[in-house]
Amino acid sequence: MTSSAAALDICRARSVTSIVYELDPLKDTRWEGLVRTHPGATLFHSTKWLRALQTAYGYRPVVLTTCPPYAPLTNAMVFCRVKSWLTGRRLVSVPFSDHCEPLVSNAGELNELLAHARRQVDTGDWAYVEIRPTFSKPDGETGFGISNTYCLHRLNLSPSLQALFHSFHKSCIQRKIRRAEREGLAYEEGNSQALLEKFYRLLVITRKRLFLPPQPQYWFHALMASFGEDLKIRIVSKNDQPIASILTISHRGSIFYKYGCSDARFNRLGGMQLLFWNTIQDAKEQDFSELEMGRSDLGGLGLISFKEHWGAVGAPLTYWRYPNRTSATNADGWQRTVLRSIIPAAPNSALRAMGRLMYRHVG
Repeated sequence: MTSSAAALDICRARSVTSIVYELDPLKDTRWEGLVRTHPGATLFHSTKWLRALQTAYGYRPVVLTTCPPYAPLTNAMVFCRVKSWLTGRRLVSVPFSDHCEPLVSNAGELNELLAHARRQVDTGDWAYVEIRPTFSKPDGETGFGISNTYCLHRLNLSPSLQALFHSFHKSCIQRKIRRAEREGLAYEEGNSQALLEKFYRLLVITRKRLFLPPQPQYWFHALMASFGEDLKIRIVSKNDQPIASILTISHRGSIFYKYGCSDARFNRLGGMQLLFWNTIQDAKEQDFSELEMGRSDLGGLGLISFKEHWGAVGAPLTYWRYPNRTSATNADGWQRTVLRSIIPAAPNSALRAMGRLMYRHVG
């Protein structure tokens, strides 16, 4: 038996107390190999996403696995180390992602990796651990409890373009697309600095409308540097004025809608519908199988309805935390109240500064 085969046998052999190893996914090439082949891996596992998080926010990624350094990876779970004087020290799998499935083959592997992360909390290294799986569910013995629940929407792109268009809601989607075409809205896409500036101005407007500061512009610079041509900023304009924009990222045969923004004064023109329709056509041309439309708060019925009007199918998305506590606390409510009182009166420059200061603490 070769040393590689022996190592693989060691990795696959389950013992009562398996050793859990830590590796740096930005340096250990085994991680990228696992992400390329594992069916549960998505955009949010990629080294490109992890590198953008490290570049923009200083988060250090770490992968947990029961496979020793000399063996191929057959199981793994990625976290980022978030160190904040404001919100505490924590392990998150992974920040600013909609989800991040543990790359394991059974509940036993998941429990071993979670037990290792939990011990680091118990010894005082971290305040808590949060995971964001799409399918996996920690059992009661892990001590993890539900911290939040969302709805995740995905659109199957296997039907023809014509079939897809006819499946869209007639008044909310089809007629809006035709309205946008009649209005002569100009469409452009790419990943240039000029497009980012247009996108970001709309993002500031949108976040202000939602009583939130905008994500820092350096986060989008980091994403553009990491993903290159796989990232597209899509913008529609009326009479040379940008009125709506979305940011999408392509990964392994799927296209991910990650950020969207608009000038609400022009929403009646159908700009956002035209953006998604052009994205779907682009995805079909590249033989992509799916458009992931992101997570929605369960209370965001308008956003959920918008996604379902495209024919996207929603599924529950549950976040888990150890120690077990929900994310919604009295402090969170107090913070929201403060933001609602401050943000409407704040100039855009102040909102941008607030975003630069805040977001590295909230991942």
